[in-house]
Amino acid sequence: MNTMGRIFRVSLFGESHGPAVGVILDGVPPGLALSLEDFEADLARRRSGAAGTTDRREPDLPEFLSGIFQGRTTGAPICLVFRNKDTRSEDYAPLADVPRPGHADFTGSVRYRGFQDPRGSGHFSGRITVGLVAAGVVAKKLLPGLGFDTRILEAGGNPDIEGAVRTAAEAGDSVGALVEIRVRGVPAGLGEPFFDPLEGRIAGALFSVPGVRGVEFGDGFAAARMRGSGHNDPIVSRDGRTSRNGAGGANGGISNGNELVVRIAVKPASSIRTPQRTMDFSTGVMTDLSVPGRHDACIAIRAAVVLEAACAVCLADFALLARTYDAALDTK
Repeated sequence: MNTMGRIFRVSLFGESHGPAVGVILDGVPPGLALSLEDFEADLARRRSGAAGTTDRREPDLPEFLSGIFQGRTTGAPICLVFRNKDTRSEDYAPLADVPRPGHADFTGSVRYRGFQDPRGSGHFSGRITVGLVAAGVVAKKLLPGLGFDTRILEAGGNPDIEGAVRTAAEAGDSVGALVEIRVRGVPAGLGEPFFDPLEGRIAGALFSVPGVRGVEFGDGFAAARMRGSGHNDPIVSRDGRTSRNGAGGANGGISNGNELVVRIAVKPASSIRTPQRTMDFSTGVMTDLSVPGRHDACIAIRAAVVLEAACAVCLADFALLARTYDAALDTK
């Protein structure tokens, strides 16, 4: 499905080379101040233009179609659209019979029986994530007091991110990256065991972002090599603050009041000029594929803000759930 959330519900729509892409937000409380200017900072972080990003230049100017009146949310679903202006669908003609290795060309064709829109990767494109960034902007407005710090730790295992991306781009190749998100001010008590844990919901949202290959919280996979005496987080205050944060901000699927720390492994982009041996489905014969068109050498450069948005959307949903739960208890 293309919808997530239980109270704060986010639905993405559109295709990369269709008329527009966008997002529908349901469950946003009425009276929230919201303007088009609120979206500019995060949309700018996602736009291309930096070294290693695609030459496709989309203005990404949001349009409200519903849910806003006189600068305030109405409580009705909010629909935001972004018109596609800079498309070159002819670049994708060679991929009709030769699916890109590592891409959703093949799986999408199987799942939708060949009826999917292949232009610019259609609904599987990273282009669709502009709507998720917009959802993240609204989510953050529902989370006063929380602070997000998102950065790329390394690209291709190299802390010299610019150098790693430049080298890959010059070779006609791509490179993966490790992104870290830290969220300050998360209150204790968000999340539910067993099937709605805070980490599980956030991880699920992060994996919806094209190119994500792994997610870890706190010590993450390093915990498998540790002892309990090294991994445990001693509590040093009544509000749950700990002397270290190996858990990454949650215990038992519930936030513990410490900083939320999550790291995301983003794979190298599948669309590269470097020739790759793969199947030509029109002939059944192996062939060399050099992907034409405009693509990112490191998708994490523009995806970092998308990952931050996915995290914010989940936290906003949990916060609204907590308010509903608390209100029910107060009524009783």
